[in-house]
Amino acid sequence: MRLIGHLIDESMARRFADFLYVQGIQNQLELEKPEGWGIWVRDEDKLTQAVGLLSDFRTNPKDPKYRRQEKAEELRSREEKENEAFQKKVQTRRHLFQPLTPYGFGPLTFALIIGCLAAYAVSGFSYDMPALHQLFLSEMGGGTLPEIRHGEIWRLVTPIFIHYSALHIIFNMMWLRDLGSMIEGRQSTLHLLLLVLVTAVGSNLTQFYSSHSPIFGGMSGVVYGLLGYIWMRGKFDPASGLSLHPSTVTMMLFWFFICLAGVIPHIANGAHAGGLVIGMVWGYLSSLKYR
Repeated sequence: MRLIGHLIDESMARRFADFLYVQGIQNQLELEKPEGWGIWVRDEDKLTQAVGLLSDFRTNPKDPKYRRQEKAEELRSREEKENEAFQKKVQTRRHLFQPLTPYGFGPLTFALIIGCLAAYAVSGFSYDMPALHQLFLSEMGGGTLPEIRHGEIWRLVTPIFIHYSALHIIFNMMWLRDLGSMIEGRQSTLHLLLLVLVTAVGSNLTQFYSSHSPIFGGMSGVVYGLLGYIWMRGKFDPASGLSLHPSTVTMMLFWFFICLAGVIPHIANGAHAGGLVIGMVWGYLSSLKYR
């Protein structure tokens, strides 16, 4: 879903939204002070068409074709009836994942949290090597990663599910819930999945080659990757709907450098750095298409 522009007058905004709807362009209005009513288009493939129509509307909003769209009311009424019939048959994602955040609780985000909690429970709520040995990047020292070279590819990702203390997992899951759900809500579950996989592999390998030890874990590298992605994407592409308060960025970077300075021992600083850099680069490059 992307923002294409604002209209100050509510009646004009609703008239244009109805016009878009009749043209087959699903949209949503949001009041965003002081700019006015933001017009969000759900299908990015129709973004160019919608921007062109908005430009035409601003040029001549009194054109008769923009008058009350009775067809829009008919289409909406029909869609509502179809949705009501569908809701009676199945329980949708919205029922399963109540909006704990402004963006709802994304299903992939929820699954990742459950995976981390399950791994923590299997480990006996502590650092238990035997219970977690299949999740580590490797069970041997050195720099060759023999298990991965022999086909155990999952080890590139699975260290993100390992946590060593209650505080470790609580803080990581809180950040994952907010950042992951934001990306799922504004973009898609598939997009979040790609981000998680790439930042997990990148941050894990960065930690391994910087520390020369395969025994580490935590979702922190991915969390910093999501933070970097949202930070850069929101900064250079505000219409993406992704944003972070400056104080949030300041706090996360402050924590990053505190850990890097060694104030808190046994922290996977390589994973933090690798994830943050990957997320920032991805967020910046992906914004170029829409800038």
